[in-house]
Amino acid sequence: MAKTAGGSGALESFSYDDAIVRLFATATILWALVATLVGVIVAVLLVMPSATEGVPYLTFARLRPLHTNAAIFAFAGNAIFAAVYYSTQRLCKARMWSDVLSRLHFWGWQLIIVLAAATIPFGITQSREYAELEWPIDLLIAVVWLFIFGGNFLMTLIKRRERHMYVALWFYIATIITVAVLHVFNNLCVPAGWFKGYSVYAGVQDAFMQWWYGHNAVAFFLTTPFLGLMYYFLPKAADRPVFSYRLSIIHFWSLVFIYIWAGPHHLHYTALPEWASTLGMLFSVMLWMPSWGGMINGLLTLRGAWHKVAADPVLKFFVVGVTFYGMSTFEGPMLSVKSVNALSHYTDWTIAHVHSGALGWNGFMAFGMLYWLLPRIYQTKIWSDKLVSLHFWTGTIGILLYIIPIYAAGLMQGLMWRAMDETGNLMYPDFVETVQSIVVLWWLRVLGGLLYVAGVCMLCVNTLMTWFGRPSTYEVPVYTAAPLSKSYRDSKPETKDDEYKDVPMLDLGKGMSVWAKMGWHRRWERLPVTFTILVTIAVVSATLFELIPTFLIRSNVPTIATVEPYTPLELYGRHIYVSEGCYNCHSQMIRPMVAETKRYGEYSKPGEFVYDRPFQWGSRRIGPDLAREGGRQSSFWHWRHFENPEEVSPGSVMPSYRHLLDSELKFSAIAPHVKAAWHLGAPYSDDDLHNTEEVAYKQAERIAAEIVSQGGPANTMDRQAVALIAYLQRIGVDLFKTPEPEAADAEGGEDLAAEADADVAGNAAPTESSAR
Repeated sequence: MAKTAGGSGALESFSYDDAIVRLFATATILWALVATLVGVIVAVLLVMPSATEGVPYLTFARLRPLHTNAAIFAFAGNAIFAAVYYSTQRLCKARMWSDVLSRLHFWGWQLIIVLAAATIPFGITQSREYAELEWPIDLLIAVVWLFIFGGNFLMTLIKRRERHMYVALWFYIATIITVAVLHVFNNLCVPAGWFKGYSVYAGVQDAFMQWWYGHNAVAFFLTTPFLGLMYYFLPKAADRPVFSYRLSIIHFWSLVFIYIWAGPHHLHYTALPEWASTLGMLFSVMLWMPSWGGMINGLLTLRGAWHKVAADPVLKFFVVGVTFYGMSTFEGPMLSVKSVNALSHYTDWTIAHVHSGALGWNGFMAFGMLYWLLPRIYQTKIWSDKLVSLHFWTGTIGILLYIIPIYAAGLMQGLMWRAMDETGNLMYPDFVETVQSIVVLWWLRVLGGLLYVAGVCMLCVNTLMTWFGRPSTYEVPVYTAAPLSKSYRDSKPETKDDEYKDVPMLDLGKGMSVWAKMGWHRRWERLPVTFTILVTIAVVSATLFELIPTFLIRSNVPTIATVEPYTPLELYGRHIYVSEGCYNCHSQMIRPMVAETKRYGEYSKPGEFVYDRPFQWGSRRIGPDLAREGGRQSSFWHWRHFENPEEVSPGSVMPSYRHLLDSELKFSAIAPHVKAAWHLGAPYSDDDLHNTEEVAYKQAERIAAEIVSQGGPANTMDRQAVALIAYLQRIGVDLFKTPEPEAADAEGGEDLAAEADADVAGNAAPTESSAR
């Protein structure tokens, strides 16, 4: 930086750091290709589960969260950063505060993505939607996001040379603050080693926190920053001002305040308190108004420029992207309504809804921004405008071919699951029937995904060829602007103006007319720190109104006397269940609906989950619900099911888990899990804590003996499958146990003990905890 004249009002010269924009734009394109390719692989594995048989790291359940993380945090995340670094500098008339922090942000974020790719396929996961990464990586995310990225951004705002903060910057501020709050509080945990942490929340509270985070991760990572992108790049591409400044203010503040309340609607008809899910539904429905306010503001910005849309493929991407935003933000509130959610939840309808937003809104807005940016950051003409247009049409057709069959699949699932005949029995009692009926629609999804990937490949080629045409040395323009003075007086003070001076109306009305012109907001736009504090207050206050009652009112987490913590072997089996990604296909939540209770058994109660860290209620049913799985099948049946699912469940799309039959169960690895659970309140005995290996081994021996007695192989007590079987045989059985009397004489106590021993001999794993 250099001053061109003396004095406090001297002009300062500066240049923009476009090198960091080039880095993030390149990463966006590369991760877009990776994320969409993995998505196609996952879609293929769903219909061809044997394609990667023998490779446990490449199953659908392991790769599905890798795909979501790559799409959200790698592809969309880098697109956000490219947009923020390019637009913030120009809106502030200032280079980013620290080039070093900018580079640390870039390489730190890429490291996080690589660590995700190196852990999730290997079963190192929290199993929480969009928050699968384990605690060491979570700490790195907090540092990179809040201190490096957030610090650099805030200091740039403070050192800016433009007095007022433009609307895009408001959305960037909301994104940085809210994502930091969500990430920190959702991921509080007690470590059980470098690769495993147990959430401080359990059961109902964990589900509540997760969907407070999960819904708002969509809101403040996939919505608000892309709205900031829209407010900057769409007017630039159309060469038109934003349609309405006032509408943007209403859009911003209502979105920031309302969105944070809406998460519980993901948990309708579950063990969550009714008031919480109803509150989430009400705020979700209210979200329709500000969301469509943003869509209208975006589309009407094109007034007088619609003729450009026909000729400019960049504007085509933006128009379709904003349209998909409008569609998704209409459908989201609709899906939050309980009567609709009763049909849609756990079905592919939700998958179609998510992908219409991700592929249409996030994907197309990112592509439009990139095509607008490429000639400017590479300082050359785009290599092929025709290829840009071809990408647009290929991607659009790909999206439609993806979501339409999956919408149909979701409706088929929901209707078949609830279908009952005139006698009151299920019309499709075998869950596999519903799976087989939609496989052809899953194949159409693969074709749609391939078309979308083909469009991304066109982007890669166009980018590479444009890069080849860049100048040997980039020109770095130098700009001049005056620094902001410390004192500032608005040229139009906010007073009762002369417009209504002689009008016979109340002073209150005259004051409201001044307020409606929103000059007060212009003052906030001059104060970045104050603005940031106000956004934080809006987000945190709304959050506390929801969280405090859930965590402080005892009746929200009722206890059941017969529900006990998992035994050491069962707890480790649950860890294997999580690592294998079983939660991606199976739910553990029976809703209080006739069709569900007929299919799965007694509906789930809140008190059943007090020791579940993390909760496993699931968000999709590719396989049947497991909430009452304990004791339904023999231990040898589960063994055969892992070995060859088709043998015991013809038509299943579950891959073979034969590796669990061969992998050694390390009993020495169980103790850290038990100690972490004990630190979090699970009432384990001294024997469980200090002789963990022996306790686990004894239960493994009993299950191995069962497998032999049921016709299975011998000497299986040291196989990982045995621990997983122990967990599966325990799920849902505590609710039906008979509570032990509080007091009994010695003779009566001996009789009860004898009965318990007899139960163990006849029922083994399902009642093991009651015998302890």
